[in-house]
Amino acid sequence: MSTQTDGLDLLGPDMRGLYIGGAWREAEGGDRLDVIDPADGSVLTDVADASVGDAVDALDAAVAAQESWARTPPRERGEILRTAFGLITDRADQFAHLMSLEMGKTVAEARGEVSYGAEFFRWYAEEAVRIHGRWMQAPAGGSRLLTIKKPVGPCLFITPWNFPLAMGTRKIGPAIAAGCTMVVKPASQTPLTMLALAGVLTEAGLPDGVLNVVTTSHTGELSQTLQADDRLRKVSFTGSTGVGRVLVRQSADQLQRLSMELGGNAPFIVFEDADIDAAVDGAMVAKMRNMGEACTAANRFLVHSSVAQEFGDKLGERMGGLSLGRGQDEGVDVGPLIDEKAVESVSQLVTDAVHDGARVVVGGSVPDGPGYFYPPTVLLDVPSDSEINVQEIFGPVAPITTFETEDEAVRQANDTEYGLSSYVYTRDLARTIRVAESLDFGMVGFNTGLVSNPAAPFGGVKASGFGREGGFEGIEEYLETTYVALPAG
Repeated sequence: MSTQTDGLDLLGPDMRGLYIGGAWREAEGGDRLDVIDPADGSVLTDVADASVGDAVDALDAAVAAQESWARTPPRERGEILRTAFGLITDRADQFAHLMSLEMGKTVAEARGEVSYGAEFFRWYAEEAVRIHGRWMQAPAGGSRLLTIKKPVGPCLFITPWNFPLAMGTRKIGPAIAAGCTMVVKPASQTPLTMLALAGVLTEAGLPDGVLNVVTTSHTGELSQTLQADDRLRKVSFTGSTGVGRVLVRQSADQLQRLSMELGGNAPFIVFEDADIDAAVDGAMVAKMRNMGEACTAANRFLVHSSVAQEFGDKLGERMGGLSLGRGQDEGVDVGPLIDEKAVESVSQLVTDAVHDGARVVVGGSVPDGPGYFYPPTVLLDVPSDSEINVQEIFGPVAPITTFETEDEAVRQANDTEYGLSSYVYTRDLARTIRVAESLDFGMVGFNTGLVSNPAAPFGGVKASGFGREGGFEGIEEYLETTYVALPAG
């Protein structure tokens, strides 16, 4: 067992089980699931490994709580979220260490996620009291139109391993604010943070059954069973496009509402008039956030040929100066990837790119173990059709491909099935507007490497999914509209 235990104290003696109907319990078969420390491959702890029957119990609890929770005054729902925001903030260091242990990111990086993730609770605490419909006279006269907003109903949330707190809070926050109950299935690699979050929400006063957390290694079976149940009204998923397509197909029979935040292949465009030093700063944020294991991570660096060498050299110097190591250790900049399969995938993409003619500026080889590490890597002269420009890298690798004209840059950027985030560096305002209108992405960052913001709508187009999380738009995903026709007299 790992000796690194900071953060595990967030989990009480019973909090490694399933959280259903306000109570902690074991899986019906008594099965357990190991949680692995990616820094050395050791077992941190274990959690309950739920069966399909356990998942149905969780949905039963959510359904039983739905009516009373929907009637709870919006102010009360908001106050619970505001209290939970305060508790998470007070325990930021513990949450950061817990995430670092189970996911690998540095404690400093994890603290940033705690701040970002908690903010969704504060934002939706304020939005809970702003849910409203409208009242108007019919254009032809003679009647009035009234619209009422109602909660969608019981939801299923499937969250990924790369942001164990934030990907949960940006689903749970608007659902609570809107009056929906939920079953949450966290990633099997990183279940601990979600269990700790359940404890915080209970402490904040969330009624039994509103939030139910089911940890399991049988995600496919559970989602298929729950989506076949006509009591489940909404599914929100963050993860791969392949799994997303399966969930969309499974939703068809019950016509469930869906929010799909799927894969990405973000272009990072650097035009010839860009401030290169600022572009390198932005690239470090867009590429190295979460070791590159983020759907918003810059995946393809499209750089004008006149500045590509300068940009590549400066980015290589910055990335080459980062230190690898256990995320909880002082002075470490880059933690391990999530598992051995991730390292193999990243390594193969780099190997193939070099075979295609790319030049390694820095990095490019797997270090000796233990742990699932890959060094920050910069590649120059990457052919536009190289596989590394097609696949989502999900690692600390920056492949640089050149272009000559603005039209070529936009064409290359859009030449992907994905459409989540994109980044552009230029000092030309007219170009900013033209390119923003031409890029087929749900989010565009100009002269910044960070687009995520709890007050902004997060989401993509094409194979990156549909629906939005965050901002004013996020709560609409959890509300239905009822129209009431009223006579004028």
